[in-house]
Amino acid sequence: MSKLNILWTTGEKDVAMRTIFIYVMDSKAMGWWDDIDLIIWGPSAKLAGEDVSIQRELDYIMQSGIKVEACKGCADSYGVTKVLEGMGITVRYMGEPLSKILKSDEKLITF
Repeated sequence: MSKLNILWTTGEKDVAMRTIFIYVMDSKAMGWWDDIDLIIWGPSAKLAGEDVSIQRELDYIMQSGIKVEACKGCADSYGVTKVLEGMGITVRYMGEPLSKILKSDEKLITF
């Protein structure tokens, strides 16, 4: 089984909408990866927690069966933890899970 982890760190909306989200959805639709996990980390947490159009896209992504989770430390620092959790995003400390990904055979791409 092929697994792709996408580490979304940028707070730039254009990068999210025109690069990350398009690749995530195309990867799912085309079957390029069996399993896809989008990880919200750093400034992307602020963007996801505050921008309604980003929130709509994330909802669509999750409804498509793509796992979305966010770093709790980042979400807490931007004050958006409750918003992200309310969207159905798993919010947890990501240091250890990211380290496991890096040590595994899973693929990781960062934006």
